[in-house]
Amino acid sequence: MKRFANIGSLKWISRWFNGLLPVSVVLMALVVWEISVYLFKVPAWILPAPTKVFVTLIQDGPLIMYHSLTTIKESVTGLLLATGTAVTLAVVMDSSRWVRKAFYPLLITSQTIPIIALAPLFLIWFGYGMLPKVLIVALVCFFPIAVNVSDGFREVNPEMMKLMKANGAKGRHIFWKVKLPSSLPFFFSGMRIAATYSVMGAVIGEWLGGSRGLGIQLVRAAQSYRTDLLFAVIVVIVLLSLLVFFIVEMLSRVMMPWNNQS
Repeated sequence: MKRFANIGSLKWISRWFNGLLPVSVVLMALVVWEISVYLFKVPAWILPAPTKVFVTLIQDGPLIMYHSLTTIKESVTGLLLATGTAVTLAVVMDSSRWVRKAFYPLLITSQTIPIIALAPLFLIWFGYGMLPKVLIVALVCFFPIAVNVSDGFREVNPEMMKLMKANGAKGRHIFWKVKLPSSLPFFFSGMRIAATYSVMGAVIGEWLGGSRGLGIQLVRAAQSYRTDLLFAVIVVIVLLSLLVFFIVEMLSRVMMPWNNQS
């Protein structure tokens, strides 16, 4: 028992140390940044010190939170829309070889169109409300989910498929009992990528037009040369992206307990 306890302690220490490394690098970078700003007397409107950004984050916290709520709503709604649409398309492509041949190349080709070029069209077609931002987020998040789920269906163990068919299993039973569980790792791989893109997509939509959101706050801060506020908003965007990623990661651990390595 002592041996297993020691192994568990070593794993915990290793995980703690691995988590501490990136934090240490970030802290060192902030210290170098802080010292450099004061050493070279860099004007705050060009590059504010990290302490100045932190103070701005506290002082303008209510305003940033007000705009953050809009961005969060757009990000989550767009991510859910992308997930539902992507999984549905992946299931349809898996059900028919001809449908896959017809849609998969179009799916790949769609990624050659820059989202920054489509965003103004959405604003023209759907106005400056929440809808165009949600659609932009959905477009950004759609591709990684659809491709990963589609590939996950194709990577199912063929021996397992043969065994199920040999036992008289129908198509829907094979899907629910074999294909869906086997594709979950691929699904969450796509979701992790989409999660980090979701906030970015919402910010891009807001940046091009709107009245609320972190994207609008970025534009206003840049136009007024509030570089400290600009950095503060960027920090919040990063934190929100990490939060969405963390939620997806926790969902993957709950839905795939057999896949947890810890």
